[in-house]
Amino acid sequence: MELFIVSLASLLAGFVDSIVGGGGLILVPTLFAVFPTTHPATLFGVNKGASVWGTAVATAQYARRVELRWAALLPAAAAGFAGSLAGAWLVTVISPGFLRKTLPFVLVAVLFYTLVKKELGRHHTPRFTGHAETTAACSIGLVLGFYDGFFGPGTGSFFVFLFVRWLGYDFLNASASAKLLNTATNLAALALFAYKGHVWWHFALTMAVANVAGSLLGTRLALKHGAGFVRGVFIAVVSALIFKTGYDAFLR
Repeated sequence: MELFIVSLASLLAGFVDSIVGGGGLILVPTLFAVFPTTHPATLFGVNKGASVWGTAVATAQYARRVELRWAALLPAAAAGFAGSLAGAWLVTVISPGFLRKTLPFVLVAVLFYTLVKKELGRHHTPRFTGHAETTAACSIGLVLGFYDGFFGPGTGSFFVFLFVRWLGYDFLNASASAKLLNTATNLAALALFAYKGHVWWHFALTMAVANVAGSLLGTRLALKHGAGFVRGVFIAVVSALIFKTGYDAFLR
């Protein structure tokens, strides 16, 4: 029964994450609810062991239909991998608890800006080219990679927002690009958790199959309905993240 519940959660997480990020909003709380006495590092390891496959498959699906800017994104993915390793190492030294009360306010600012700027992310007009785009993308990858390894909630949504706001991508291209970087950050964290022995592979691999199925469905919907659809899901997911992180920070 436990495997069925977490696999269903992984399916839903893969669906949401493939469109705009935020799959951890579904999967991580489910893992903690089903296995309340398990060490958190093990549950985070299981989460990464399942979700990395969904993000990788989503990247491949997007790459077939969206013209990804590989020259900038591949170095950015490498920066994200390095940042995630550094963040995952740091979390073994100090607690990320001080971020809990800050995160809801950052998410509120992101949501407010997106709602006010109604044309934000509707048109794909990249602001940079060449080395300037690579530098900007690597900065995003490094900073959010570190955040993902150290703390994590909302990483995919932050990737999407910064690709839209800073690099000038539309929401569909931003989501596709975010999947590549998120795959790298997930892989780095998974490598560290696996090295430390914090992954239940018999759970993670079964959940990965469900996550991939959800990811395929979500990617297909995003490609079919375009940037406007992704923008709507982004607003819904960020709103849910605000409530979840606000509850965790101030009420629980």
